[in-house]
Amino acid sequence: MTAHIAVLGGGSFGTVIANIMANNGFEVRQWLRDEATAKSMNQQHENKRYLPGYQLSEQLIASTDMPWVLQGAEAVFVSIPSSSFRQVVQQAKAWLVPQQLLISTTKGVEASTFKLMSHILQEELPTGRIGVLSGPNLAKEIAQGHITASVIASLDSALCERVQTILCSKSFRAYASKDMFGVELGGTLKNIYAIAAGLSAALGVGENTKSMLITRSLAEMSRFAVAKGANPMTFLGLSGIGDLIVTCTSPLSRNYRVGFALGQGKSLDDAVAELGEVAEGVNTLKEVRQQAIEHDIYMPLVMGLYDVVFNQAPVKQVIANMMGNQPNVDVDFAT
Repeated sequence: MTAHIAVLGGGSFGTVIANIMANNGFEVRQWLRDEATAKSMNQQHENKRYLPGYQLSEQLIASTDMPWVLQGAEAVFVSIPSSSFRQVVQQAKAWLVPQQLLISTTKGVEASTFKLMSHILQEELPTGRIGVLSGPNLAKEIAQGHITASVIASLDSALCERVQTILCSKSFRAYASKDMFGVELGGTLKNIYAIAAGLSAALGVGENTKSMLITRSLAEMSRFAVAKGANPMTFLGLSGIGDLIVTCTSPLSRNYRVGFALGQGKSLDDAVAELGEVAEGVNTLKEVRQQAIEHDIYMPLVMGLYDVVFNQAPVKQVIANMMGNQPNVDVDFAT
């Protein structure tokens, strides 16, 4: 009998990748915290909270029984918000085995430590085979069957090949990369700039401004990547510029929606509450700003956005201050 696939997390992205694999013929067990939601998913084959209106495969079984979900699983996809990621992984350790495939799909950093989710997996499960999945992957569009691509990154080429087999379908492709750090960092950093893009959209900026914002965001991301030892060329792929474009232009992006609410004059607390889901960019903004200060990394967009989001600085004044800075080179790493 073929081993099943496990997914930890009942949010929108955890549900869509679980459904992709189930539609590909795999038995998929998805762990959720809420018993009522799990029961509803199994009876009605729909995640009414995060993906209302989208039919789920009968091969996808939701459960709050973590041992049952994990024991005997060939691969475990961890789709847990960064704030709870380590806690859930520690809870899961008792039912995981050496050499199990462990794939993070979370785009965020751990508060106070600035550790990415792959780092947490490596610390908590050192005998596991670890990878990360990241890219321009809006969950609702995947659920609707729109053609989508992602990146599975790991130094373990066999892991990448297996995940590609498990996930690839008529509408979803997974490309491989060996730069796990760069892929994961790109998916994490772009959340910050999605907030800035949503805020800008609410203010009615022009297309020139939107284009400038996206490209200067990429420059900051690349500058930060180099300072942290990542390869900036990775940011030219799906997990970098690809993810940045979609989250900076689509109202389906959670971080974009938070920024848009801020641009309408709502408080941060109200914007997050209205969203009803986790917007990783809020925590990431705080952590990246601190890293930029400590390591003297030039990130004017991060600094300006932080003042708007957390210090309630007037947006027009922040923009005026940024436009008053002396322009530097366009592409830092051009030869």
